[in-house]
Amino acid sequence: MNLQQILKSFSPTGEGHSVEIPLTWMQGRTAYGGLSAALGLHAAQQSEEGLPPLRSAQISFIGPLAGAVTITTKLLRRGRTAAFIQSDIHSEKGLGLRAIYVFMQALESEVDYAHHDAPDIGPPPPDEELRSGPPEFFTHHFQYRESRHPDADGKPRFTRWMRLAERGGIDPMVELILMGDSLPPAAVALQSRGAPVSSINWFANILEPAPVTDSGWWLVRSESDLARHGNSSQQMGLWSTDGTAVLAGMQSVALFS
Repeated sequence: MNLQQILKSFSPTGEGHSVEIPLTWMQGRTAYGGLSAALGLHAAQQSEEGLPPLRSAQISFIGPLAGAVTITTKLLRRGRTAAFIQSDIHSEKGLGLRAIYVFMQALESEVDYAHHDAPDIGPPPPDEELRSGPPEFFTHHFQYRESRHPDADGKPRFTRWMRLAERGGIDPMVELILMGDSLPPAAVALQSRGAPVSSINWFANILEPAPVTDSGWWLVRSESDLARHGNSSQQMGLWSTDGTAVLAGMQSVALFS
C-alpha cells in the first residue's frame, strides 16, 4: 500500500481518525518515523480549514506504532498569520507520537538571507541505477542509488538523492515530512556492528512555502554533531534539484550499543 492509499484510508472516529499502518512501512517493531510524522501532519491539515503552509514541526517519537492506530488533533492557537496544531497517534500500546505542526503564511520582509548550501554530489541517478529496499521494509517505497555517499573524511554523515516510488496526489508538505527522515541516523557510520538505533525527537523547519523539485527527487543529508553516552545529536537537510534548501532539521537519536 502506497502513501496515497494510506491517506485515503483515513476513517473518522469519535475523536479523530483511525488508519492501519501496513507491514511494508515498518522498521523493526515500529512504523518508519517519517510515515508517522506524515500521518500526524495529514490529520492536522484535515482538522482546520484554510490553513497556511506548514513552516515548522516538533515531533516526539514516544513509543512503537504498528497496525491499527488512532490520530487525534487539537488546535492550540490560531492567530492572523499562524496556527499551532497538536497531533497524537495512539496504538494498542499507548501514545506513540506527539507532534506540534506550525502553519504560517509568508510575510513581507526586508530580510532575504540563506546559508544552507546544497551538498555537491552531482545530479540525481539515472533510471538504470535506481534501486529500492526489500518489500518487507519501508525503503521499498523509495528509489535511490545504492551508495549513501559516506563522508570522504570519515565523518558521520550520509548524503543521498531520494524520491518516493509512487508520489502522485501527495500534498507537497506531507511528502517533505515523509522524505526528511528517510536516511539512517548518521551515527551508524561510527558503529563497528549493526546495533539498534531509535529516533527520540525531530525538529524540522520548512524553508519554502511552496517547495518544488524535478521528477520527485530530493537531496537528503544527515550528519551527527556529537555521539556519546548512548545518544547522537544530528543535523538534517533537504534540497530540491535546483539547489534550493527546503527543510532544515535537528534530531536526537538513541544508540543501543
